[in-house]
Amino acid sequence: MPTARSRFAVRTFAVFVWFAVLAGQFWRNLLGWWGFGAVALLVLAGSIYFLIRLKPDWRWRRFPKSLVAFLGLATLSIAWSFYPGASAVGIALQWMTTIAALFLALCLSWPELIRTLSVALRWALALSLIFEFSVAAFVRQPVLPFFVDYGTEKIPAAFYWSRGLLFSGGPIEGIVANRNLLGFLALLAVIVFAIQLAAGTVRRGWGIAWLVLAAGMLALTRSATVTAAGVVVLVVLGFALWTRRVGPQGRRPVYLTAAASIVAAVAAVIALSPVLLRALGKSEDLTGRFDIWNSVISLASEKPVFGWGWVSYWAPWVEPFNGLAVRKGVTYLQAHNAWLDVWLQLGILGVIVFAALALSTLWRSWFFAVDRPRTGVVDDVPYSASALLPLLLVAALLAQSMAESRLLIEYGWVLLVVLAVFTKRAQTGVPPQLTVSEKPLA
Repeated sequence: MPTARSRFAVRTFAVFVWFAVLAGQFWRNLLGWWGFGAVALLVLAGSIYFLIRLKPDWRWRRFPKSLVAFLGLATLSIAWSFYPGASAVGIALQWMTTIAALFLALCLSWPELIRTLSVALRWALALSLIFEFSVAAFVRQPVLPFFVDYGTEKIPAAFYWSRGLLFSGGPIEGIVANRNLLGFLALLAVIVFAIQLAAGTVRRGWGIAWLVLAAGMLALTRSATVTAAGVVVLVVLGFALWTRRVGPQGRRPVYLTAAASIVAAVAAVIALSPVLLRALGKSEDLTGRFDIWNSVISLASEKPVFGWGWVSYWAPWVEPFNGLAVRKGVTYLQAHNAWLDVWLQLGILGVIVFAALALSTLWRSWFFAVDRPRTGVVDDVPYSASALLPLLLVAALLAQSMAESRLLIEYGWVLLVVLAVFTKRAQTGVPPQLTVSEKPLA
């Protein structure tokens, strides 16, 4: 039996893993690439250590096969990769990130997963607020990352760690040096903190304070893409609560309304995109994304079936990524769309496998959220607030994947793997504990 002391060590390391993947750019800006590499190796070594020591219950039938298929395809792509060296590095990093995710998914209980993710998000938001306040109040000028020399030429705004705009109402970048990334962390925090409040697993006063802080920081980032993701999360939450209310026998109207809503939303986006973009403060080319997408589509069309080879985050020193997406002096190292990135790197075959992974996780998360827990033949157990969390997190990730490729790396990939493994285990095994027996964390 694990002791309280050993579980404390596991939870503490889990918080560190969550923070490391949530705030990857913080480590790179603070310690440089070598320092970030040391942090990544520490995460890998600790994850392997706990997986070996704890020997978590693992069964093939309770493991998502689509995850294995995607990782296998990415690994095999080195055989036809246009840049085998870069692919080897990218595949190694993908496996390292996956191992960290498996530690979280297999070695933690569901309450521990929620609790450790919540603590890591609090650290990320609190440090971001302190950092932005320090820059605005004391430095009073934009701050560049450490260990980087950009020369004496005019530096693009995207290169700054923080522009010190907190007192001007933003946008703020936080420790992750990007308002879209900080905004999405704030959105994740709003989801997690709200679920904890609804479940009664945190002290109400502190829970409300953290929720208000997360919502305030979300507003200060002024991120249009995250705002859109937040709307998607609210819509999904509404349909999930409606489905719970009507029960299994009354779901047809819910599904018909959802299908009609999707069609109407797509039509509205197509017809009213200029108006919507102006309302969100975006240019009609989505801040250069259309140009990037066109470049990626053109390149992916040259190798449409199997792609150019997996590399994850683009390697700017190899063809065809050097100069593929440059805007206002900034070289972008992603397609700003996870699905286009998968098509570019693994072709149509990769998109099919990745869709199987993402959509099967969404499917299991939906029924985990709307079906009552079963203790026997009759499903009369009250609904749990925390059962909504996987669905809302997956909805946020998939919404973000249309404008960012973060789903494929760092926190995006870790969350996807954790949720894929967790929902598969919940579907094929004993339902997880949905209430926290530990003392609520302030």
